[in-house]
Amino acid sequence: MYAFDDRERILDILQDVTGSRLTYSYFTFGGVYGDVPETFAARCLEFTKYLRTRLPMYKDLVTDNVILRGRCEGIGDLPVDIARRYGATGPVLRGSGIATDTRKAEPYGGYDRYEFRIPVYTECDAMARYMVRLDELETSCDIIDQAVASLPEGPFQAKVGKTLKPPKGEACFAVEGARGKILVTVRSDGGPKPYRVKLRAPGFSNMSLFCELARGTLLADAVSILGSLDLVIPEIDR
Repeated sequence: MYAFDDRERILDILQDVTGSRLTYSYFTFGGVYGDVPETFAARCLEFTKYLRTRLPMYKDLVTDNVILRGRCEGIGDLPVDIARRYGATGPVLRGSGIATDTRKAEPYGGYDRYEFRIPVYTECDAMARYMVRLDELETSCDIIDQAVASLPEGPFQAKVGKTLKPPKGEACFAVEGARGKILVTVRSDGGPKPYRVKLRAPGFSNMSLFCELARGTLLADAVSILGSLDLVIPEIDR
């Protein structure tokens, strides 16, 4: 509930920018559909400063809680070879000791200009995956502070034709999502519409790991294991 309270502050900022509180439609070909409010930068910096004051509280309340540690440490062991076999990415893979991040490996959107560390833990259990995500709160604050400081002046959208005709061939691009790598592949035959579009989200491969991680564990451990995989069921249904 404490975390949801902090999340509401983020949603307030994003609602003022996009007009939506949960499902956003802000990016468009050539930029974004509207400029940010004049107060946007100041509110972002105010929030990152506030969140950093909350992290010690989360450590005392949650991370150092003996009950949480008892339910997560040594649970859901995920060796690197199994993680790679299932195509795990993002925090799930970083919790198994692999310091990989698309924002570092294949920079986009200005990430090559920002200094930030990749949180990584080698314990390979549910607690390690939790710790990666907790550390990423601070990493995100570092990125936001730098991004806001370098927010450029000028137009927010380039002139783009109403009809986009992709050239013949195939293009593939990846970004780092909260749960791992998001990959978009577009194949075109030269017509006005793509011949095929494939969206690869991380949830399905992460969920597939459950059958491996649950072997030999207690039924009660399913909660810790599934929580550490951070599944979004509608994404998997798609």
